[in-house]
Amino acid sequence: MNLAKIFISAFLIDNIVLMRFIALCPFIGMSVDVPKSFGMGLAVTFVMVMATIVTWPLYHFVLVPLNIGFLQILVFILVIATLVQLVEFFLKKQVPSLYGSMGIYLPLITTNCAILAVTFDNITRGFNLVESVVYAVGVAAGFLLSMVLLAGIRERVRTSPIPEFLKGTPMLFAATSLLAVAFMGFAGLVK
Repeated sequence: MNLAKIFISAFLIDNIVLMRFIALCPFIGMSVDVPKSFGMGLAVTFVMVMATIVTWPLYHFVLVPLNIGFLQILVFILVIATLVQLVEFFLKKQVPSLYGSMGIYLPLITTNCAILAVTFDNITRGFNLVESVVYAVGVAAGFLLSMVLLAGIRERVRTSPIPEFLKGTPMLFAATSLLAVAFMGFAGLVK
């Protein structure tokens, strides 16, 4: 039951984008249409889960025993950058259309603060490896959900009659804020 609580909390209640306002750059930049959003969400999911699987043991079995925990940020960023390179190579070879559509946002996954935040959260919350992976999957799923929801709204808004002064960025921020308010409704879901 604890794992379900961790997942639901990370996925809906403490949504990384809509409740904690982390990773707004890829959220806004890649939510132009649903397929791009979904592809970016999957790429972030892979990197986030793999980063958790690699950084948790690195921290607990290498950095802490050697008393070099102060290198945590540097080590974690290097791990994330390596994983992003793997994703980039895979997409370039296997899904070139998605690779091309992601443009600059694919390498920017390296600096996606949500991935780094998850690796730190796993340590500060005292999660074991399984709980850390469940938390990472929940956060990644929440990121994916919020991206796809905003992309769907943006696609719908493009064909809707809205006042000229609200078109573009104002409507984007209004839609994002309404999504955030909607996610506040999940606050009492897990106790």
